[in-house]
Amino acid sequence: MSTPVHDDPLSAERSHLAASRSALRAMREDVESLDITDVTANWVNAAVLESQIEQRIKALADLSGTPLFFGRLDYLHAPGAERAEGGEGERFYVGRRHVHDADGDPMVIDWRAPVSQPFYRASKKDPQDVSLRRRFGYTGGDLTAYEDEHLLDPAEAATTSRLLQQEIERPRVGPMRDIVATIQPEQDEIVRAGLTGSVCVQGGPGTGKTAVGLHRVAYLLYAHRERLARTGTLVIGPNRSFLHYIEQVLPALGELTVRQATVDDLVAHVEVRGADEAATAVVKGDARMAEVLRRALYSHVAPPAEGVVVVRGSRRWRVPVYELEEIVRELLARDIRYGAAREALPQRIAHAVLVQMERAGEAPDDRVQNAVARNAAVKALVKSVWPQVDPAKLVLRLLADADFLAEHAEGVLSEDEQKAVLWVKPARSVKSARWSPADAVLIDEATDLIERTHSLGHVVLDEAQDLSPMQYRAVGRRCTTGSATVLGDLAQGTTPWATRSWAEALGHLGKGEAVVEELTAGFRVPTDVIAYASRLLPHIAPGLTPVASIRENPGFFDIRTALDGAADVVAACRELLEREGSVGLIAADARVPELAAALAAAGIGHVGPGEETTHATRLTLVPASLAKGLEYDYVVLDEPQAVVDGEPDERTGLRRLYVALTRAVSGLIVTHATGLPQQLA
Repeated sequence: MSTPVHDDPLSAERSHLAASRSALRAMREDVESLDITDVTANWVNAAVLESQIEQRIKALADLSGTPLFFGRLDYLHAPGAERAEGGEGERFYVGRRHVHDADGDPMVIDWRAPVSQPFYRASKKDPQDVSLRRRFGYTGGDLTAYEDEHLLDPAEAATTSRLLQQEIERPRVGPMRDIVATIQPEQDEIVRAGLTGSVCVQGGPGTGKTAVGLHRVAYLLYAHRERLARTGTLVIGPNRSFLHYIEQVLPALGELTVRQATVDDLVAHVEVRGADEAATAVVKGDARMAEVLRRALYSHVAPPAEGVVVVRGSRRWRVPVYELEEIVRELLARDIRYGAAREALPQRIAHAVLVQMERAGEAPDDRVQNAVARNAAVKALVKSVWPQVDPAKLVLRLLADADFLAEHAEGVLSEDEQKAVLWVKPARSVKSARWSPADAVLIDEATDLIERTHSLGHVVLDEAQDLSPMQYRAVGRRCTTGSATVLGDLAQGTTPWATRSWAEALGHLGKGEAVVEELTAGFRVPTDVIAYASRLLPHIAPGLTPVASIRENPGFFDIRTALDGAADVVAACRELLEREGSVGLIAADARVPELAAALAAAGIGHVGPGEETTHATRLTLVPASLAKGLEYDYVVLDEPQAVVDGEPDERTGLRRLYVALTRAVSGLIVTHATGLPQQLA
């Protein structure tokens, strides 16, 4: 790959950037000009092809504020070729997507291509045949700086990249952006792990685990596009605000087909209008409920009371009761879904009839067997022996009928646990029931017991530490034949049923063989902030390795007594808004209305989590319950003790506080009128 010769290297790189943008524009125009009038057999094929072309055009969009390439690799030899003496090396520009010129020669190499891997992993100790690694600095979409590492020069000492630090610390406004220019070697290993194996990433605040998971999806779609196009991919987040925050990362990398959802979206078989007490939700979310549901479902299977007689023409064929019992026992013993077994039962009975026909000298075929299976007598027997079961009605009866629950929970749930899950006022119907989120998960489990859930090729599960065992099972059903990337932090578990260990969680997910990787290098949270928040770790996650910030800038950190209450909080927000970047005001949920009124009275505009900030409105007012996964350049944390007190128990409250303390990228002000939690002393 050649670059025009200039005396000024920066000018040469700008010329290559301009040429690359021109080439990308030409690639897009080529796709836009495609005429498919005479190449499709019918309107269905035409519609599919048009959709594919439309997606390709979107993927080739040139985002003006996003650098087309961010690095350059100069190889000593041609990659993949024998390293003969005097062999000529090659130069590659590494960017977000592949760009080629009119002759098909690459001008920018996709960051996911094998030839780009040394950009992230090469070092002085292991240069991987790279003589020079160049990083580029940008202002908006304009190339303004570059920085070189001569990996084969022993006289040049290894140093921390200034441009890399600037990119990590660059102020942010709006949704989450990609980290493709700043991926670190330990992150890159996880990103490029194979499709067939599942990976669990334990990462503290600011270690980039969410970004790693999203970039892993982008990499897998690049390396296994055809397979994943058939099987599908899914990113699961904790709530809508979080999904809105991350939704632009994959499109910025040219990936437009990845579905994003919450666990509640996956199990939305009924309308959720109610909520459970914590103790009730814990029992409903326990994996033992799967066994209770299985017992309750299969209790509907009844032994046949008598044989069945099939009349065909002038002949009567009788299948005796003992033979029917054997068929039912065999189906119960097989590891197949309730619904599949119910569909198989009439065919098994029909087969028994066909055997008798053949013994009598007849020669029945498949059409005869299907006709026998549809016989009224056979259908009546199937209805009585193996009736259809509606999953929502099954769960409704379990939660409303104490005797039915006791029968199927015996030896599984204690009497107190059974009382905890029973409704105080039983609902009369599925539609009138005030279903809770945990109930919806139970219905999803029952649905899968009846009919197998569709499995995807790869699922990314973020903030996984907050899932119940039954929720893990619901996610696991979506990737039984595929793989998973599980992301989370045990110290940030803020539900009463929060994950206690990844081994246990992965077992419920059905991915017990998954490799657990730990990220401990903090790229986002300043040193002083993470050190302060880490005081809580011995109380919320003993034994967990604290995050070590690699930021050279220690950040801005201050603790202030709010003598004037909300007025001092507003003043702190106003102070931080004078700086560049986004600002988050995080407070206990109960204090949000008061603070919103104070901001309005002071004339300070703000948005809520999930709403996009602008340069005119850079403040987001965030209830502590929705802060997880979000990041802001600067944060004002109001009343830490109120955050703790807003949770059902102290441990959960301290974990919620740990989350709130670690949302800042550049600076944090803690304001309090009451005392601070003693664990922060």
